[in-house]
Amino acid sequence: MSVSISEVLTIVGGLTVVFHLLRLTWRCWRGLREFVLAEVWHMDLRTYGQWAVVTGATSGIGKAYACELARRGLDVVLVSRSDHKLRIVAEEIEHQYGRKTCTITADFTHGHSIYPAIAEGLQGLEIGILVNNVGMAYSDHFACFLDAPDPERKITELINCNILSVPQMTRLVLPDMIKRGKGLIINISSVAAIQPQPLLSLYSATKIFVTYFSQCLNAEYKGKGINVQCVAPFMVCTNMTKNIKVNCFVRSASGFAHEALNTVGLSSYTSGCLSHALQSVALTVLLPDWLRMSQFLVRKLQRLAEVITVKRRAMEEEEKLRKKEE
Repeated sequence: MSVSISEVLTIVGGLTVVFHLLRLTWRCWRGLREFVLAEVWHMDLRTYGQWAVVTGATSGIGKAYACELARRGLDVVLVSRSDHKLRIVAEEIEHQYGRKTCTITADFTHGHSIYPAIAEGLQGLEIGILVNNVGMAYSDHFACFLDAPDPERKITELINCNILSVPQMTRLVLPDMIKRGKGLIINISSVAAIQPQPLLSLYSATKIFVTYFSQCLNAEYKGKGINVQCVAPFMVCTNMTKNIKVNCFVRSASGFAHEALNTVGLSSYTSGCLSHALQSVALTVLLPDWLRMSQFLVRKLQRLAEVITVKRRAMEEEEKLRKKEE
């Protein structure tokens, strides 16, 4: 019995549709489990160990992670460059959540010289969780590579802070985690690492390092009881984003940390919350690489940056005048 070409094409088309429907169903189920059901059924993070270490812990996402981990019953090691801010956050955690804290002052832009002191500060602690959060931007707006102020210094500082800190901090805590057969390492990447981002070139490149390092590390050590999770958020209200107003697209730091920690054990790579996951899908579909890398879009973003800069300066001048009048 012969089969016509049209029948073969119909079968192939049908199987293709079924395949994509099953794929879509699976992705929807994973999203439901990761961002909705996890609010009720999530891991008890205390099973990893007594202490959590958070870098860049005095503001933004880092502080939010530190507070959320303390709320969930862990003692917290806070690592940042401002001793004054560290004491304030430590007192807040101890008073509000009744957990022990330890502070380590370190400026991650200084490179490899800071890590012996950090290692000494961590000695003797049962560290179950490490959150590699510390990071900095190359410029406070969209800008070409050489247009940032003092690029010679900024390049080194950015690489030290955004890249070097992740493997160096991991190196300090991973051996004891392996000995105990359990541990969690959370590395904060960015939406800028999902696809190449012109006008954020160096920042985007540092964050894709975080993503790839996390995924490789998880493959290497998952069999030894170590979970490595990469978190790639979109816009979160922090100092780095000029405390942009919270809305359905922009999450507060505390809300984001709460939802992101619920995904531990469910995903090794996550956007952190449902809103950001949906934005990630939309961005991939609506802004393909050919458009993202085009001169047209680069020029549009440069003009947008100029408009934002002018508005920001005007607001700063208004604020100065208001303070003088007061």
